[in-house]
Amino acid sequence: MHAIRIEKHGGPEVMHWTELPDPTPAPGEALVRLGVAGVNYMDIGARTQGGPGWAAPTVLGVEGTGYVTALGDGVRGLAVGDRVAWFYHPGSYAELLAVPADSLVKVPDGVDDETAAALMVQGLTASHLSTETYPIGPGDTAVVHAAAGGVGQLLTQMVKARGGDVIGLVSREEKSAAAKEAGADHVLVHSGGGFEGRIKELTGGRGADVVYDGGGADTFRSSQLALRPHGVHAYYGPFMGVPTLRPTDLPNSILLTYPVVHHHVATREALVRRTGEVFDLVLAGRLTPQVGGRYPLADAARAHADLESRRTTGKLLLLP
Repeated sequence: MHAIRIEKHGGPEVMHWTELPDPTPAPGEALVRLGVAGVNYMDIGARTQGGPGWAAPTVLGVEGTGYVTALGDGVRGLAVGDRVAWFYHPGSYAELLAVPADSLVKVPDGVDDETAAALMVQGLTASHLSTETYPIGPGDTAVVHAAAGGVGQLLTQMVKARGGDVIGLVSREEKSAAAKEAGADHVLVHSGGGFEGRIKELTGGRGADVVYDGGGADTFRSSQLALRPHGVHAYYGPFMGVPTLRPTDLPNSILLTYPVVHHHVATREALVRRTGEVFDLVLAGRLTPQVGGRYPLADAARAHADLESRRTTGKLLLLP
């Protein structure tokens, strides 16, 4: 089989289409033939910076959909031919994967392979942000950074499904249409900070209830100043830079949180339940991931370069 492997950390040029031995499922694992792999900013961080579990050489990628072709000893609840998806399995940019069975969920009829792959990381991230991080209710106002991106579009749709209003932030005017199509009530074009005044105007001087901030260090302070007293700043942009601050720097008694999506699906039961909730939104017509680009798996380096350019919208997918 072939996979996208790096021998060292660096730019897209370190990604190579490499022939590797076919994996064999160990006890408790299923062998899966890849159908679709998703591209995420965490993949870029793994490629450029490494980190726990990402020492080079390694195969990139963490999510996808596929078809079970063999089962290791002790696997229950799965059968050869099942269509499955996984949320976090390092090495997902590969034609074949041996995945722990507990990390796999069955994809329901009515949810196609591309949709399922587009939802496993970014959909669960949006679910985490809009439920456990700050449970959106009717009348709440949420500011969504990168509202034309994969997480941003899904998060906007989930906020609207829960009765909230969305002020979307985009970096370029040409991205405004994608944010509006996802359901944003207002769209502001900002490449950095300085947007807090407009948000205060749009909320009648009160400020937003929550800011979902994946924008990085450049937007950190403005996100906090845009909040109402006791509002929530949900900062989930570590690969964009991690600011430092003193607790006394926080304005308006706001609450600062660093949501980690793994805590949303920390158990097998939670993974099945949360993915089921996301799939149900799709089946009900309330959630539709927008695919911003499809690339051959062998051309994953181009997908990474396009994502880093910040000119893409929606979700980028890799097809074997």
